[in-house]
Amino acid sequence: MMSENPNAMPSGVPAPRRRRARYSGTHPQRFEQRYKELDSANFPGVHQHVRAQGRTPAGTHVPVMVDEVLAALRPQPGDVVADCTLGFGGHALALARRVGAGGRLIGLDVDAVELKRAAARLAAAFEDDARESAGPALGRPAMSFHHSHFAGLGKVLAREKLEGVDVLLADLGVSSMQIDDPRRGFSYKSDGPLDMRMDERLRRTAADVLAEISLEELTAHLTDLADEPDAAAIARGIVRRRAVGTITRTAHLVDVVFAAKGLTRRQWRHRPAEQQGDLHPAARTFQALRMLVNDELAGLAQFLRIAPHCLRPGGRIGVISFHSGEDGRVAEAFRAGQAAGVYTEIAEAAIRPAPAEVAGNSRSRSALLRWAVRGVA
Repeated sequence: MMSENPNAMPSGVPAPRRRRARYSGTHPQRFEQRYKELDSANFPGVHQHVRAQGRTPAGTHVPVMVDEVLAALRPQPGDVVADCTLGFGGHALALARRVGAGGRLIGLDVDAVELKRAAARLAAAFEDDARESAGPALGRPAMSFHHSHFAGLGKVLAREKLEGVDVLLADLGVSSMQIDDPRRGFSYKSDGPLDMRMDERLRRTAADVLAEISLEELTAHLTDLADEPDAAAIARGIVRRRAVGTITRTAHLVDVVFAAKGLTRRQWRHRPAEQQGDLHPAARTFQALRMLVNDELAGLAQFLRIAPHCLRPGGRIGVISFHSGEDGRVAEAFRAGQAAGVYTEIAEAAIRPAPAEVAGNSRSRSALLRWAVRGVA
């Protein structure tokens, strides 16, 4: 009998091997070329191999300071927890496993694409737990997900008919999935459209911001948002470059930064061994521009204002920041809350990742965790 599939291979004949993505050299460099990392189901063990090298597999994200977050926020069985920046769901999964079947997880993210992926990943993780336990879903809490900025947490809780949560977490960093995908325009490592919108509902891209912002404003933002020592030179370079043509690609912006710092790409690639761990020359510029595009400081200010009112009595909040400006605002809000009697306890100092974590995940090196406890009255 003839096969219904005309392309089917005869019985006993092995299927042809899939050709790997073509790229120059011995290792893939661009995001889309890392086909094994992007298809880990068909290449088991590849993620572990990449992580052992201290890198993050393409299309994934490694959450920072998970153990420290759990120790600071102390989620208990039956608690209601809210992860306000869901990302890839790494922190959320750890929290959800602690609160168990009697608990509840509420996840928020402004990135609709990553929100959907994270929701699927969390569901799959608990299905795996159930299979490994040879029983029903092991401690799976009720879970709901919302396409929302963390500053909109109050509205989300109202929709959920909740007056507050027991544990509240916000990670202010950008996820590795966003950074690594050149189509999102967050990274100085790969060329792509200069976009940087975390929420695609936003109208202005990074290219739009650079086309409109004044020299004075740009200089101030590079200094205030990223501690960029060459802020004035970079701002002048951007203004000169846009007079010739709009800066629409990440590679264009990197070239401007290199020129402002008196460097070439070749000099950076062949820098001395003792400088190999230095921050990329364009890192601070990209950080400041991303924060401008997404109005991150205004969102953080609103979140810090409403956060105490979103916690149940005795509830705990944790905020992970990656920049001194953000951390300073979090610390100030927690201190003010403690002085007003809203918080009964706050972190005495920011918690930093352990050296072993930084060695295994270089993106964690600038992370700062602060926590506070809501009063019971």
